[in-house]
Amino acid sequence: MRTSDPIVFVIDDDGSVREALVDLISSVGLSVQAFKCAQEFLDYRRPDRPACLVLDVRLPGPSGLELQRELLRSETPIPIIFVTGHGDIPMSVRAMKEGAAEFLTKPFRDQELLDAIQHALEVDRAARQERFIVAGFRRDYEALTNRERDVMKLVVSGLLNKQIAAELSSSEVTVKTHRGQVMRKMKAESVVQLVRIAERIGLISERI
Repeated sequence: MRTSDPIVFVIDDDGSVREALVDLISSVGLSVQAFKCAQEFLDYRRPDRPACLVLDVRLPGPSGLELQRELLRSETPIPIIFVTGHGDIPMSVRAMKEGAAEFLTKPFRDQELLDAIQHALEVDRAARQERFIVAGFRRDYEALTNRERDVMKLVVSGLLNKQIAAELSSSEVTVKTHRGQVMRKMKAESVVQLVRIAERIGLISERI
């Protein structure tokens, strides 16, 4: 199985429901792995592949909503599709506010779930690609010297070379040299691009 092939995880304490969901999802050619409780899933070492989670709200032990909060704190969050026979509006609103991809109340149409799964997998692919790109930016930033990092922070804050030189008690020529090194190492072709990179690695807050 290629690392680019997606996988769908299912958590439901009802064995017959788990089996039905596995049969449905696998019928469209997707890999699927099922679990009977949240802890079983947490103990599982997830493969490094695009994925989503079909999750029942009510589970023995940690509930689906509690698992959602746990996964949000992890380094590898996963799109969640809640399915429940006991859902209500406040519960669905809470789940969606905390990032759920979809909230389906049983009974739902098979195609409704399959469409939600395809959308969630696309979301995860995009998120994984973004994490890959940002990780590259962070590696580039870590390769800067301390002084180059100082210069970068001041450049993306909007200061001119003369102002940066005064801030760092340095010469304008030296600042210009460091600035050129920053642009080269960060692979930025313009200050605007450097600002965007700084936003993505959390160096500055994203502009509204």
